Amino acid sequence: MTQFVIRRVLLLIPFLFVISLVAFLIIQLPPGDFVDTYIRNLEMQGGSVNQAQIDALRARYGLDQPLIAQYWIWMSHLLQGDFGNSFLYDKPVSAVLAERIPRTILLALVLMLVTWIIAVPVGIYSALRKYSIGDHIATFLSFVGVAVPPFLLALVSMYLIFDNTGFLITGLYSPEFRNAPWSMAKMLDLMKNTWLPVAVLAVTGAAGTIRVLRSSLLDELKKLYVTTARSKGLPEHRVILKYPVRIAINPLVSTIGWMLPAMVGGEVVVSKVLNLPTTGPVLLELILAQDMYLTGAIVLILSGLTIVGTLLSDVLLAAIDPRIRY
Repeated sequence: MTQFVIRRVLLLIPFLFVISLVAFLIIQLPPGDFVDTYIRNLEMQGGSVNQAQIDALRARYGLDQPLIAQYWIWMSHLLQGDFGNSFLYDKPVSAVLAERIPRTILLALVLMLVTWIIAVPVGIYSALRKYSIGDHIATFLSFVGVAVPPFLLALVSMYLIFDNTGFLITGLYSPEFRNAPWSMAKMLDLMKNTWLPVAVLAVTGAAGTIRVLRSSLLDELKKLYVTTARSKGLPEHRVILKYPVRIAINPLVSTIGWMLPAMVGGEVVVSKVLNLPTTGPVLLELILAQDMYLTGAIVLILSGLTIVGTLLSDVLLAAIDPRIRY
């Protein structure tokens, strides 16, 4: 297992290099560049620029260089810990990432935890009580959760809360706490404003997870090793939790690799609706503005989360299921 982990960690370097190259090329695919977008927005506002100013802007951001030179400049600075400057925000990429990435990762981790807390017990209950009233209710709610878009659920929930309480959930903090120093009151205000996006995304995420766990557990309950364990007189809860649940939960563990980046990227619309300062809305703005340095940095981080999550899921699968170790 140690050799496997070391080998996978060493493979991160070429993987990230290839990902960075692909991400850079994808960013360059749309016609034009950041300067073209900047000029177009300026002209829509009634302003104008001459050719000398356009050339100066391109030289300032290195956009007058060939693509290979632009990529080399970006990667050479990246290897030195310098992510470059954001065209759109006109400040270092690291400063923008320091504001957004921790909030996004924290939200994704809390979301994953809440999703599993909801999905695992409900999925186990639904499988053990197949075709019962509780199973039918869980199945119906799962289908609703899969079918309803998260942003629509967020909009409806936000409207109902405001209509009944007068409290508008938007942003991470209420206006009086946004620039206030950190305190217990500010932390409580943060929890008051973030429970809705966590609940919306957790409910929609748990819906599919419940279906997967229920299906996997039903398949395991039919196998002979479960009958053998029961024939030996083991308590029912031990028979279920120690054997079939450990195997049925494998599909959930294996999805950690794409669950983290999916949650980081999947909350774009919900974050726009609820005005959350996370990475998703920023990434959308950056792609539209063709801010290559900041977009590339975020794509690399999402790719790194995918690789690290895949490694973590492989290690957890080996720890949970002895057959995989064998």
